[in-house]
Parts: sequence; structure tokens; C-alpha cells
Amino acid sequence: MAGLSFAAFAYLCFNLVTGALALFLTGLPEIAGFKLPITVDSSIWPPLSPWLAGAVDLGLIALFGLQHSVMARPGFKRWLTTFVPPHLERATYMFVSSPALLTVLLFWQPLPGMVWRSDDDILTLLLWALFGAGWLLLVAATWMIDHFELFGLAQAWRHWRGKPAPASDFRMVYAYRYMRHPIYTGWLITFWATPQMSVSHLLFAIGMSAYILVGIICEERDLIATFGDRYRAYRSRVPALIPGFKV
Repeated sequence: MAGLSFAAFAYLCFNLVTGALALFLTGLPEIAGFKLPITVDSSIWPPLSPWLAGAVDLGLIALFGLQHSVMARPGFKRWLTTFVPPHLERATYMFVSSPALLTVLLFWQPLPGMVWRSDDDILTLLLWALFGAGWLLLVAATWMIDHFELFGLAQAWRHWRGKPAPASDFRMVYAYRYMRHPIYTGWLITFWATPQMSVSHLLFAIGMSAYILVGIICEERDLIATFGDRYRAYRSRVPALIPGFKV
């Protein structure tokens, strides 16, 4: 029961921090009367010089990217499971990812300047709708495969009930028939769809997008090692991020 409780706690923490990220990306000073002290364009910390702020922000993204990518690699998983039960490996990954992402949000340093700002009500509404659609896509994509397996709850639940883990399976379902990484596509939309792209937001979007592109390379290398020619054939037919674009 302790392992299942830990997995549920890790799941809750990650979802709370992800919700905070959604608010952070809006860049709005308040939503529905609730003041947002920390956003991509505001901070609780004294302002830094632009160059120092940019260096801090890039460092935060790099640290998050290292944690997120290194812990997802098979070699690290094998090492981790020498002292963490295998059924809690994924939950541990999610649990550690929460403070890693929260650190980015809490210590993000705003930069001066605006790249673009929409003054058209219809365009603004469309961009906010696209922002929401990005979140909808990435959440829906987790359910298209196995939401609870992805977040580590299924593994803990099976262990608690004494059931063996199923063999690794590769499935092309729903959006995965048209793009290999719909979760990443959703993330990219949330980073870039905004009616007010500040310099701070642009730096965040570029940094996190670069991390995603590197993550795709690492993840697909692992998938090829696991599924071999089956995944190679899938990759040759289905684009990575945008349906219809063979990239």
C-alpha cells in the first residue's frame, strides 16, 4: 500500500505543477480575480540584468532537460531499480520531475521587451483557443496510449494486486497514426500559442522546444532498440510532430 500511495502522491504532484505551468505560460497578471505572482513575465525575485537573467533562465531549462532526459534513459532506469523497486521506477521519475519543473517556474527571471502582441480581439481569442487545444491534445494523447502506465500508477497498482507486468507493446492508435509524438506536439503548441509573445516567453519557448527536439532523438533511439524494424517502419511512414510533414 505504501508504494501505491507514493505513486498516487507523485501523480498528484506532477499534475499540480503542470497546472501551475499552464498558468505560468499565460503571462497574465491575474485570472478570474486570482493574482498570479509568478508567470513567464513576472517574478517574486528582484530584477536582474537582462544578460544575467537570460543566463539563469537557460540554466534552469538545461537542468530540467537533463533531469527529464537522463532519468528516462534505459541505463539510468537499470541503475535506479537497484535501490528503487521496479514497479515504482516510473512514479519516482514523475515525483522527481515535479520539483525540477517547479524550480524552473519559481526561479524564472523575466526579460524586458515584447516580440508581438495581438490587439485584435478575434486573433487573440483564436490564439488562446489554440493554447487550450495544445493542452487538450497533450492530455488526450496520454489517454490514447495508457495514461496511468505513463504516470506510474498502473505499475504500482499491479504490484499491489500481485499481478505481473505485461510485455512491452507498441501501438499505433488514434493521433499516433498521424504523428509519432502528439504529446510533444501539444507541448510545442502551448509554448508558442500566445497573443503576447514577450522576450521572456520567447526564450522559454525556444529553450523548451530545443529540449523536446533533443528528447525526440533520444526517445526514438530507445524505441528502435526496443522494437527494432517495427519502429523504423513506423518512423518512415508517420511524421514526428505535424501530420503531413515527413519529418
